[in-house]
Amino acid sequence: MTTSHHVSSHHPHRVLVTGSTGKTGRRVAVALTAQGVPVRATSRRAADPRDRFDWHDRDSWLSALSGVDAVYLSYQPDLAVPGAAEAVGAFAALAAEHGVGRVVLLSGRGEPGAADSESALLAELPSATVLRCSWFDQNFTEGALRDVVREGVLSLPAPAWRREPFVDADDIAAGAVVALTDPSWAGTVVELTGPAAPTLAEVCVLLEQASGHPVTYLPAEPAEFRAALVAQGLPGAEAAFLSGLFAEVLDGRNSATTDGVARLLGRPARSFAEFARDAARAGAWATEGARR
Repeated sequence: MTTSHHVSSHHPHRVLVTGSTGKTGRRVAVALTAQGVPVRATSRRAADPRDRFDWHDRDSWLSALSGVDAVYLSYQPDLAVPGAAEAVGAFAALAAEHGVGRVVLLSGRGEPGAADSESALLAELPSATVLRCSWFDQNFTEGALRDVVREGVLSLPAPAWRREPFVDADDIAAGAVVALTDPSWAGTVVELTGPAAPTLAEVCVLLEQASGHPVTYLPAEPAEFRAALVAQGLPGAEAAFLSGLFAEVLDGRNSATTDGVARLLGRPARSFAEFARDAARAGAWATEGARR
């Protein structure tokens, strides 16, 4: 498969972007619009019912699919949760009924539950593309880890020497746009990682160098991690799910890098060090007083 023609002239007429307020969905919608592709940007809490998409409300699926021929699909909160595979399979069947030709699914690496969802999708839509992604760089700026740098401690249920090839959400979104607009990616599963896999301790060093704030790594037992999530306000069941999932995907199974970003985009993946430097320059971890 080549990348020389990765922006095809066979653009879809309209793309449904689910989770359009999320880290990748927002970027996919912006990038498609910049290419002149009409987008239906949906989210669970959209004010306009025509822009609402809720995985627990199948009526919203039907209205969201009206008039679209491609879909960027992301599942909340995670494809590993019970019931996700059934929901993805049912949505895929509905999309197939409505003649949707292209679906790109955001998936996670090393998650058996996510693999079940991928299988459910591909059983109904063999032409779908799966983007199986590592942890996002943007978890440190837009997600659960955004306060880590300012507070100075990263604590996860994994040893300090565990490697994780964090991937940039901009690279994921750019890859999704290619998969949505270039038919040659139909029916493929592509794993997306950053270009290197720093240890969790090295990630802290990179964050510290970029931000100027001391950042240390503190490994946590799963039970400790779960208790910390509950203390932050997460419901017990969600905290238990996340602590188990994090311990699972950080057991070393995902440490290897891939060339998926380079194959999709024809350029190297963005490094975590570059992400951290740019985030610091943009004031991601500045104190409120410094932002004014």
